[in-house]
Amino acid sequence: MRKRNNREDSDRDLKQRPGSGAAGPAAGREGGMGKPFRRLGLLGKMKKMMLWLLVVYVFIPFIVKLCPSIQAKLVFLNFVRMPYFIDLKRPLDLGLNHTRNLYLEPEAGLKIGVWHTTPALMWRAAEGKRGDWYDSTFSSSHPVILYLHGNAGTRGWGDSDGSPSEGGMTSDSLFVYDWLKRRVDDKTPLYIWGHSLGTGVATNLVRELCDKGSPPDALILESPFTNIREEARSHPFSMVYRYLPGFDWFFLDAITANNIRFASDENVNHISCPVLILHAEDDPVVPFQLGKKLYSEASQSQSLSGHKVQFVPFSSALAYKHKFIYRSPELPNILSDFFGSAADGRSHLKTHDLS
Repeated sequence: MRKRNNREDSDRDLKQRPGSGAAGPAAGREGGMGKPFRRLGLLGKMKKMMLWLLVVYVFIPFIVKLCPSIQAKLVFLNFVRMPYFIDLKRPLDLGLNHTRNLYLEPEAGLKIGVWHTTPALMWRAAEGKRGDWYDSTFSSSHPVILYLHGNAGTRGWGDSDGSPSEGGMTSDSLFVYDWLKRRVDDKTPLYIWGHSLGTGVATNLVRELCDKGSPPDALILESPFTNIREEARSHPFSMVYRYLPGFDWFFLDAITANNIRFASDENVNHISCPVLILHAEDDPVVPFQLGKKLYSEASQSQSLSGHKVQFVPFSSALAYKHKFIYRSPELPNILSDFFGSAADGRSHLKTHDLS
């Protein structure tokens, strides 16, 4: 009896001992297979995700083609509100105590927001002043610059009414130019400066003014492109589709369908005033070669013959990229020299006309 009890006790110990008997190998196999199963599950999820991305990638061109208005929004980007949570009516809140906000009405029921900033020499005198004082500054001897923003100006942006379009933006800028022209002295230089998308608006405006026989005193183009199709093809947003067969048909033709051209390379053949082009070599938004190409077109333009056409590159080492050229300590001298030569050229042309 004692021996049998010992065997029974031994059998119970074997059954209860972890990893012993039949239970041990089975548990080991189950633990060993867990990781491969988990890996297979992760791979399955990744495959599904990649499939969904592929479907989205393929469908986006068709959606853009069927709804060209989407492409127009991507060109203007007026739905992107940056910086956030600012009151454009109060430039003082942004440290601009020498700037006033006002609204102009280029069309009945359409108001556009405008900032009027005084020259640096008048900043201290501008503190706390109202609209009448700002209006009086137009009679000073300081030149006046109409600055046309990139994706930020005229109708449809900021607190301005309406929706953006190439024709609307051009007519708005013409209205503001005429508004300025009525307020400044005939001898006061009036320049037009465009940046990024604003360069397309600027060349449209100046072409229209030149066609009317009343060109501005000079045109400054900062980070310009040749035309919107070439800019869209070079833009970082188009990188994932640029080499897709039918890219022009899907995307670029959709821009044209919205009557968006901004053909500065054509406009320079109708412009008759001095032109200054500024471009940073490391511009990631508007490639440097587009600015260089536009300069090449302008320098060969018959309408610009006899007018100064200047191109100023900024080295990549300066890291000015798309919108920091204003930081250049050389910029004031560049502008001073250019405006001086533009004024000399204007006087020469007037003398020539009189003779």
